Amino acid sequence: MLPLRQRIQFIISKSFCKSSHLRLPKFIHSTRKPKSNSLVTAICDCFRRGWNWDTLSKQFNSIHLNDSLVENVLLELKEPVDAKRALGFFHWSAHHKSYQHNLCSYSVTIHILVRARLLVDARALIESVLEKHIGDDSRFSVVDSLLDTYNVADSIPLVFDLLVQTYSKMRLFEVAFDVCRYLEQRGFSLSLISFNTLIHVVTKSDRNDLLQTYVDMLDRIHGKRCSPMVIVNTSLILRIIQEERIEEGMVLLKRMLRKNMIHDTIAYSLIVYAKVKMRNLESALVVYEEMLKRGFSANSFVYTTFIGAYCEYGKIEEANCLMQEMENAGLKPYDETFNLLIEGCAKAKRIEESLSYCEQMMSRKLLPSCSAFNEMIRRLCECGNVKQANGMLTLALDKGFSPNEMTYSHLIGGYAKEGEIQEVLKLYYEMEYKSISPTLPAYTSLISSLCQCGKLEEADKYFKIMKSHSLVPGVDIYESLVGIHLEKGNKVKALHLCEEMVSEGLKPSTSYLCTASTCRG
Repeated sequence: MLPLRQRIQFIISKSFCKSSHLRLPKFIHSTRKPKSNSLVTAICDCFRRGWNWDTLSKQFNSIHLNDSLVENVLLELKEPVDAKRALGFFHWSAHHKSYQHNLCSYSVTIHILVRARLLVDARALIESVLEKHIGDDSRFSVVDSLLDTYNVADSIPLVFDLLVQTYSKMRLFEVAFDVCRYLEQRGFSLSLISFNTLIHVVTKSDRNDLLQTYVDMLDRIHGKRCSPMVIVNTSLILRIIQEERIEEGMVLLKRMLRKNMIHDTIAYSLIVYAKVKMRNLESALVVYEEMLKRGFSANSFVYTTFIGAYCEYGKIEEANCLMQEMENAGLKPYDETFNLLIEGCAKAKRIEESLSYCEQMMSRKLLPSCSAFNEMIRRLCECGNVKQANGMLTLALDKGFSPNEMTYSHLIGGYAKEGEIQEVLKLYYEMEYKSISPTLPAYTSLISSLCQCGKLEEADKYFKIMKSHSLVPGVDIYESLVGIHLEKGNKVKALHLCEEMVSEGLKPSTSYLCTASTCRG
């Protein structure tokens, strides 16, 4: 039998890595050499003699600096003994007539400074070049340039640690994570300091929830706190899998396993997760069984992954059984576990079970997601249980739940069907108080209800408010308004609404066409 780590790598290779284009690229970078010519030599000699900028500018006033010349001078000064001279030339050339440095000259200079351990200057240049190229179409333009010039400048891997640390300092977390993954695929593993820097800065930012999600997930899988390197590496793989780039994520996982950069139990759990994302449930179960046979304990992340799959397939009984099995094993379900069950049961029209899971969740001081809660509310309203739905919202609000516009839209629609206009208006005012913008369905229910109650002025009022919010009225709203205006004898207004509706490209129903004829008559 293969050793454990080799066995995991074999599973990855057999299951995912079938496409040749997903193999890790060989490390191929430019090997161009600096051109030796008299002008390059003359400029270098002047800097080695310590000439000041005024003297240099007078001496070389007639020359035209271009990218090729600048790059060759920098490469001629690439040795650590000349590093400060290279930096001096970089700054002098930046002030020479109309010349502007490109990515290549920045990259070569950065490499020279890092190799000479002039790290303060290197960091300053990295920050400068990132600020200049922050809006580029490719977020990898800077790292690609550094990779392309790496060999020719005789650089060292520390340059990429400084790059990621600078991204972290600039709060560009998403790019930093992607660049980590990009470098790992190209043969560069970052230092623990870089991982610590990235994690430290994220924890101090408003994106701490992003990091905390990964940390909590790893705690559930591994049973104890993982190192910063494992946290960042796992988050990279998870993000790739969640973006449906499954094979790419598994290639990265395999590489990290070879370098002992991720724990075996985490690797097994990620393989299960990837297979479920590929909708290959049977294969995921096989890997899970092997994971258990190898002596690894079940974990709440894997249980939740399977529960989510069963809910998606409408297999609620299986999902319920897994939930029970999970708790019997002493594992704690977390917010995602409950959310999947609440939403899954609601979609399967098993409302009582959905309500039960929601109540259990809140009793454990966890709050449902908006998507799960809204699905439960929607189903309750469809079944005519709008008062029960409203009661659940009240309970959730007391626990700290933050509803969104769809939560209120479902409730407004439910009360509108019951003809309870006062409850509809109460919910609308509550939305206004919470600064939640009503959706088109909410306005449709509100205006239609007002029309049914004969409240013409209020209906017209909310119709105008809705349009002022750049919402385009639908057929139902126009038909309701035309109907009530005709009842009130306002044929001119009704005709105007008819024409406005047609001008919006809306298609009226057959009964509405008869109404339109009445307007014209």
